[in-house]
Amino acid sequence: MKRRTFLASAAALSAIISDAWAAKKSSPAKASTAKPGTAKAKSGRSAKPSRKPSSRSSQRYAPISAPVAHTADDPVIESPPPGTTASRLPPVKAAEPPSEWRTYEITTTVNLKSAGTSKLWLPLPLNQDTLFQRTLGHSWEGNENNAGMRRLPDGDLEVFHCEWRDSGEGKLQLKTLVTTADRHFDVTRRTVAPEREDILRRNLQASRLIPNDGLAYQLGERILGRIKDPVAQAKAIYDWVVDNSIYDPSLPGCGTGDVRQQLVRGQYGGRSADINGLFVGICRAIGIPARCVYGLRVGPSRLFRSLGLTSDDATRGQHVRAEFYIPGYGWIPVDPSDVRRAISMEVLSDRDSKLSSLKKILFGVWEMNWIAYNVGSDITLPGKNFSQPFLLHPQMESRESLYRDQGTAQAPYTISARRVEL
Repeated sequence: MKRRTFLASAAALSAIISDAWAAKKSSPAKASTAKPGTAKAKSGRSAKPSRKPSSRSSQRYAPISAPVAHTADDPVIESPPPGTTASRLPPVKAAEPPSEWRTYEITTTVNLKSAGTSKLWLPLPLNQDTLFQRTLGHSWEGNENNAGMRRLPDGDLEVFHCEWRDSGEGKLQLKTLVTTADRHFDVTRRTVAPEREDILRRNLQASRLIPNDGLAYQLGERILGRIKDPVAQAKAIYDWVVDNSIYDPSLPGCGTGDVRQQLVRGQYGGRSADINGLFVGICRAIGIPARCVYGLRVGPSRLFRSLGLTSDDATRGQHVRAEFYIPGYGWIPVDPSDVRRAISMEVLSDRDSKLSSLKKILFGVWEMNWIAYNVGSDITLPGKNFSQPFLLHPQMESRESLYRDQGTAQAPYTISARRVEL
């Protein structure tokens, strides 16, 4: 009898212990699922742990509700992201002129044979002085009937225009003196005067060959991801263009500059007008003003032999560069095309330390063994009634034909460049 009583008591005690243990295990789960109206939910102790993980997970994995990048219609110059280089600006410092300048004499010689009236247009260096280039003067001689310098109304382009009437042989020699200094971007220095609003607007707009929406914007979004700082955005675009484009030395001149065709085909590259034009198009699409700068190599390079002249002959030295604008810093120079050119012409591998250094240098630096002609696009030259994408090579027109040189082997002109001491 006593044994049966003991066994019954032990079984009852075991059941009580089991129920208590089960209740203890299930109590956290009940607390976490408590309704907002219960006393536990009102206390806030059990509600906070359940909310924090959900807020973290939604912040980390939820899709972006709005694009990180700006657009051409909502550019960075109007609403820069707070806390970035465009809104957290360094103190204003007066611009310091470079101490080392190099002067070049550029001579263009034209020998044109025609039975009737002939016309000539030559691009001229920038007509406004900058901290990296100054035009000292022009002089010319020849048997032309009419000659002079013409500037487009927007100031983006200046040309030398002349005519020969009923002459069998037209001759001209134009000499230009230009002095240059290497151009560097300093992230610690803020420019004193901002760029004109109309110029910034113009360099956000699409041109005939460079779009600023559609495929260009979609590509820009993929490149940027969550990058918000404007300088970092431009650097990401620069790196992407360098890594994904191909330099093709077999193309004539500096290429066509047809960025729209590159985006449609999904094949990126060409020559300097194509590669740097691609950089400009993507920048404009995500709301950063950018432009191509058309010019001419006039001296040897200290970086790589292929990035400069090897003699005084500059007839085929035309080259396009690019720059983008950030509030507070002004125009920042870049040249992704010359990185690709060095890879192609110098046969550099992706792991070459020289390539890494060049890639860093050409974001923010122009070696001024090159002179800038103009920044014009979709231009109409004096005496013509149609526009063209840009002016980089000399153009000639006669009764028989319209000669638009794009770097062909036979040209009725030569260009020489030599360094001089004043």
